[in-house]
Amino acid sequence: MAESLPQGRMRLDIVSDAICPWCYIGKRHMEAALALLEPEGIRFEIHWNPFQLNPDMPREGVDRRTYRAQKFGSLERSQQMDARVSAAAANAGLAFNYELLQRTPNTLQAHRLISRAGREGKQGAVMEAIFRSYFTQGGDIGTSEILTACAVEGGMDGTAVEKFLATDEGLAEIVAMEQAARSAGVSGVPSFFLEGHPLFSGAMPAEEMANAFRRAHGILNQQAQAAE
Repeated sequence: MAESLPQGRMRLDIVSDAICPWCYIGKRHMEAALALLEPEGIRFEIHWNPFQLNPDMPREGVDRRTYRAQKFGSLERSQQMDARVSAAAANAGLAFNYELLQRTPNTLQAHRLISRAGREGKQGAVMEAIFRSYFTQGGDIGTSEILTACAVEGGMDGTAVEKFLATDEGLAEIVAMEQAARSAGVSGVPSFFLEGHPLFSGAMPAEEMANAFRRAHGILNQQAQAAE
């Protein structure tokens, strides 16, 4: 007899990148959605999964102004896009300070840290610290110094994290996880999966997100009960 899925404890995976503004905005919307579902007894185990928006980014990162001007045709165009994203962030209660950002980082190190934080049960707090460092404080999250500070803020041991970041431990796992996400059809982030089933991609409003979670939760519970 198949075991039914535990009520309110399904696994919710978010595929994201640490420099994706919509992932941070989506995190805030998700938190609001989960608060709406809490009185209904619907709860999830949250897991953050790696995705690189710039997979060919040099390990040391690049100058942000130059990179964005080349990517979007002009610095003015890049700044216009930043302004629109900042407005959306403000609506979610976030203050983005793009003017503080000097570099566009490679995010492999950040993803390694996020994965390790998950093994210590501190992934949510570290993810929040990394997002806040980059978007609010202008931190270069490609550097071990900034990532270690984020780890400490999230409740991890700084000395252990420094030693970890100085190695390539877990790198192959991150690469494999990202390849698995792309194989599963992920081409944009944030993308949400419940018990391995794709739900949606994007930072939809909290009420819409809650409705999507609620429907998927109900369907999966019904399927599990029918299989008993």
